[in-house]
Amino acid sequence: MRRTRILTAVLALAAGLLAGTPPALAAESTAKVSLAADTYTWKNARIDGGGFVPGIVFNRSEKNLAYARTDIGGAYRWQESSKTWTPLLDSVGWDDWGHTGVVSLASDAVDPNKVYAAVGTYTNSWDPKNGAVMRSSNRGASWQKTDLPFKLGGNMPGRGMGERLAVDPNKNSVLYLGAPSGKGLWRSTDSGVSWSQVANFPNVGNYQQDPSDTSGYASDNQGIVWVTFDESTGTSGNATRAIYVGVADLQNSVYRSTDAGATWTRLAGQPTGYLAHKGVLDAAGGYLYLSYSDKGGPYDGGKGQVWRYATATGTWTNISPVAEADTYYGFSGLTVDRRKPGTVMATAYSSWWPDTQIFRSTDSGANWTRAWDYTSYPNRANRYTMDVSSSPWLTWGANPSPPEQTPKLGWMTESLEIDPFDSNRMMYGTGATLYGTENLTNWDSGGQFTIKPMVQGLEETAVNDLAAPPSGAPLLSALGDVGGFRHTDLTKVPSMMFTSPNFTTTTSLDFAETNANTVVRVGNLDSGPHIAFSTDNGANWFAGTDPSGVSGGGTVAAASDGSRFVWSPAGTGVQYTTGFGSSWSASSGIPADAIVESDRVDPRTFYGFKSGKFYVSTDGGATFTASAATGLPSGDSVRFKALPGVKGDVWLAGGATDGAYGLWHSTDGGASWTKLSNVDQADAIGFGKAATGASYQTLYTSAKIGGVRGIFRSTDKGATWTRINDDAHQWGWTGAAITGDPRVYGRVYVSTNGRGVIYGDTSDTSGGGGTDPTDPTDPTPTGACAVTYKITNQWSGGFQADVQLSNTGSSAWTGWSLGWTFPNAQTISQTWNAESAQSGSTVTAKNVGWNANVAAGSSVSFGFTGSWSGTNGKPTAFKLGDQACTVA
Repeated sequence: MRRTRILTAVLALAAGLLAGTPPALAAESTAKVSLAADTYTWKNARIDGGGFVPGIVFNRSEKNLAYARTDIGGAYRWQESSKTWTPLLDSVGWDDWGHTGVVSLASDAVDPNKVYAAVGTYTNSWDPKNGAVMRSSNRGASWQKTDLPFKLGGNMPGRGMGERLAVDPNKNSVLYLGAPSGKGLWRSTDSGVSWSQVANFPNVGNYQQDPSDTSGYASDNQGIVWVTFDESTGTSGNATRAIYVGVADLQNSVYRSTDAGATWTRLAGQPTGYLAHKGVLDAAGGYLYLSYSDKGGPYDGGKGQVWRYATATGTWTNISPVAEADTYYGFSGLTVDRRKPGTVMATAYSSWWPDTQIFRSTDSGANWTRAWDYTSYPNRANRYTMDVSSSPWLTWGANPSPPEQTPKLGWMTESLEIDPFDSNRMMYGTGATLYGTENLTNWDSGGQFTIKPMVQGLEETAVNDLAAPPSGAPLLSALGDVGGFRHTDLTKVPSMMFTSPNFTTTTSLDFAETNANTVVRVGNLDSGPHIAFSTDNGANWFAGTDPSGVSGGGTVAAASDGSRFVWSPAGTGVQYTTGFGSSWSASSGIPADAIVESDRVDPRTFYGFKSGKFYVSTDGGATFTASAATGLPSGDSVRFKALPGVKGDVWLAGGATDGAYGLWHSTDGGASWTKLSNVDQADAIGFGKAATGASYQTLYTSAKIGGVRGIFRSTDKGATWTRINDDAHQWGWTGAAITGDPRVYGRVYVSTNGRGVIYGDTSDTSGGGGTDPTDPTDPTPTGACAVTYKITNQWSGGFQADVQLSNTGSSAWTGWSLGWTFPNAQTISQTWNAESAQSGSTVTAKNVGWNANVAAGSSVSFGFTGSWSGTNGKPTAFKLGDQACTVA
């Protein structure tokens, strides 16, 4: 799930983050650029989740006010009316990209309009800037920022511990922040405007995940990891006297002040040999609950305990749900029911196999029950049911053997919170999503509670590559951790990520320009192939064969007609193949690890770039020759693409502030290049549908033009540029990939490093006259038809089906609408490659824009997931409009 998040981020950094974060401004040009000439609407191509949610924070004084933090993808606020999340840090700009990593959140119980975020992604050299505390007085709609004299690590080891940032519940002008890297405990007395170190705090922490790590990542001191107040020891307007602090120190993990932070002492009698991941104080019950692990998380942890500390007497009680000898995981997620003192829950956050575990006690930890138990091994009895119909990809397309189940209850479950106003609502974060329930107390009555994704609006994928084919699905994506998706409808969650194989991270993908059904992707996998092919536009995949020595995905290019492929994998040199990669041959004349792309017209022409040199092959990738061109960027922070429809037309973006940096254009296949003088810096380039009356496709770039960083569009071959985003929509780093839509003028797809795939649509309806291929139509087709209905997967209460609709008549359809009636009241929950509507048992499925036209003798397929009970019979009759179809 989240095992490759670190690698994803490092790859992104190596690809240009550091180069794109200049210590000083480069010389600015006099570009012809409009900064506000067009208005764009920005949305996410829906995936729903896809990343680690290490923190969930409910406000203690206002119902339905909740926040979530992510490790690299910003912070979010819950919208109760729509049951969705609203992103709060999209205004973070390019130079401050690290501030999309959120190490802690705090919501003010005295003034619920106030919220604070401690931001910064890495404490080592990967993030060149220090951390900051951001403060908002309008629930995150806008922010002010105080820079700190040290770094923070939203994506560092130990990021699931917390919360490190806390507001005094009695005197809300006082805040505390626990710092990593030996920087100690910090305090603000003016509502987060200024900060100073608490000089007399006795322990800055000493725990390092791996002291031998020379990168500074795993060897960082995880520092002060949480702060919590005992609100019963203060009165309104006066500082709370009892404050508890968790420290990353296996022998000295909990400290307390009883005089509002004037002095601090180590709590006597505390457990040793463990780190206290969380400290949750139940003032009504008089207990501080603590979850312990032998490691800092979020991936590791082999042993753990749960303890209870009586704040009045100082008595420690081991209330672990299981004996220490029986743990192979640590405890982290920890919460209490504020409406029912004595009800406490904890998670076994690092239990990957067979599943995570959640524990619940209603008597202050004296007795516990589990979310699932073994009946007779390997069979399990669950106290819950899982409904992932809103995010069906959470099954990972897996079919595990017991005791594993799909979907899993989770992993990396370090955040767990019961709504302080509703004992029935609980949320918890995993490495891939945010789950929740609204009937939690069924647990106590012996019934089952229902767990569903509560993640809509929270998009947290790191994007490595994007493709927008001229036909088929509008968007294909290459993502960190969850591989990638085929979007047939940008407004809906795809049914599944790319499978067969499931790459942990997809590093590159491409399609054949004149045969968009042929798609190739490459990526990382712990064991197995690193390349896969599709012949149906990415709907289904089969694995290729790796050449010897491959250790990672690298980059890949498909010939314009899909007849051959060139692959530059990690671990070995550039390779080429005809067909679908059953055997490979080494390319000559090009160095290992070069970036490769294909000409979009000539199927035998491929291009490469490495260390300032551009390479060309005209024999299908067998041999490459270095271009004589000079002046290109000397490093490898480069992305280039060939223009569809014009042989030898290539654009190259990239560079670094200490050398060549910008946008170049070649019209002779890379033999010579022209640098655009009106572009200061550029990091990605893409093409989209031409504007009305324009003779050249629209250019899109993530760049700095006219001294301004942003997303830019040109409809005149780069002569002039329009900034199409604004300061409220910046999304940190956007340098990995960008592409326009070849079918919809003005639509652009933007990569982010943690906020998923962003797409924008222009308000300029005169630009291209394009229509949205994802919008359904109202077709009235006629003619003979045949239908094949196949149930491809079935499980308790749910199923998946594929439908093939064939045109058996003599004329083409320009739209189709297929109707049927379910025999057993089945209900559709998610459809792909079609738009569906259901009334009672009657279903209508209509084409989406790209598959409206079906030639005589051809067929179209779509699929769906649904629910059933009792019997799951197949429909026996189908109609295309008013025409009955033959049922195969």
